[in-house]
Amino acid sequence: MFWLWRMLLVVAVALIPGAFVLLLAYVATRTLWERWQLAQRQAQTRGTPVSFREVVATVEFKDLVRQARATL
Repeated sequence: MFWLWRMLLVVAVALIPGAFVLLLAYVATRTLWERWQLAQRQAQTRGTPVSFREVVATVEFKDLVRQARATL
């Protein structure tokens, strides 16, 4: 089922104008979600709270590129 989602994204980016922005939004959301989950796990082990601002501050452009490559 995951391969179907990947193919749908590839077709959407190739055919639909403005789909590149949609792809960037998907990649950014996926990256932030993974970072949020990681921060939550670390916060539970350390016993410290985590904020969304801290998670966004840790995301780098190379992480977004890595996620884009993994998506496509």
